[in-house]
Amino acid sequence: MTEGERHPDKGVVDRSEGFGERLLGVLLDRAHEMPPQLIAPLIAEEVSRVGGRDVSILLQDYGQLHLVPLPGRRLVVGEPEPIGDSHAGTAFLRATRVEVPQAGGVRMFLPLLDGSDQVGVLALTLDAVDDDDRRLLRRLAGLVADILVTKHHYTDQFFLARRREPMSVAAEIQWSLLPPLAMSVPQAAVAGILEPAYNVAGDSFDYALNDDILHLAIVDAMGHGLDAATMATVAIGAYRHARRASIGLAEIYAFMDRAVAEQFGPDHFVTAQMMRLNITTGQLQWVNAGHPAPLLIRDHEVVQQLHSPTTLPVGFGGDEPRVSEQTLQRGDRVLCYTDGLIEERGAGGEQFGEEQLIDWVSRIEHTEEGVRAVVRSLSHALKQERGGITSDDATLFLIEWRGGAADHLATME
Repeated sequence: MTEGERHPDKGVVDRSEGFGERLLGVLLDRAHEMPPQLIAPLIAEEVSRVGGRDVSILLQDYGQLHLVPLPGRRLVVGEPEPIGDSHAGTAFLRATRVEVPQAGGVRMFLPLLDGSDQVGVLALTLDAVDDDDRRLLRRLAGLVADILVTKHHYTDQFFLARRREPMSVAAEIQWSLLPPLAMSVPQAAVAGILEPAYNVAGDSFDYALNDDILHLAIVDAMGHGLDAATMATVAIGAYRHARRASIGLAEIYAFMDRAVAEQFGPDHFVTAQMMRLNITTGQLQWVNAGHPAPLLIRDHEVVQQLHSPTTLPVGFGGDEPRVSEQTLQRGDRVLCYTDGLIEERGAGGEQFGEEQLIDWVSRIEHTEEGVRAVVRSLSHALKQERGGITSDDATLFLIEWRGGAADHLATME
């Protein structure tokens, strides 16, 4: 008996395989056991089935300056594309499709989105483009992004493509520790950047979205090199362990403090800031352990520094920190940063300082869209303004609260 016969009041669902399902299904079915080096030719083969050619997979480099081509059989490997000044960069930063008419066809640049984190860009050429092509290729790009992220965990191929200069051991450790550099849901978005990308040691950040609570932390371990990277690793590991135990912010600080003190002794410390944002109500809570005060940005202007009572850095056995609170308005952004950003001294010997930072934040906020684009442009502009000097780690982490709900995403139309 068929499903339609069992339920005569319901229409019979057509479960036959259409062209789009077959195209995406082949990629998904084969990708499970496929070694990483065969992903590229499989993607090129799938694109050719919709009439596409000249396929390139472009991945963001660690410095967030270029989109670099992934080498692979049947892929076009050209020069890196500048993120700030290219069609591929526009597709990447704005997470949107870009179509460029060319002689004999249309060059398409599709963002590779794993969830909402931009992995890179899929570029290809079609003779002509219609809405069916756009819909199918958008879904194909999403599947390609998921496959790249999955395969990334057990190959160096993608890491080597993204690395454009030698990387220190400390930086290798830090990059392996980081969550995705950006995350976005309807109610909130975050983005971070670390400088110097290939030599960062003591700076790190972490976040997690658990139900309606967005958990965030940014840390800065004393010193440089492997010692700093090791301390930052312990601090982030302790933060994650305590966060997953569902304890309060003050208790999280105490747990991190003990972990660092027991491992490194009384002469080592990590400054830290731990936050919780209720993405439904906009209620922000945080504790400050010797860290610079975050900036509250509203309508693209810095309206205040979020000063709060501080306790000693993690590892020094400080008093129980006071939990500070701020109710955000929709569209508000909160910028966290490490002191390497403002304490750098220029050629004249003067510190860069908070006033210059605030001025640049307002400038960039008026010229860029989206948290990832703002963080990236701000970090590179500040580095250039400091004369390209980064003698200490300099990290930015931006949070945006949008409000609203996401339940509609779980409803099939």
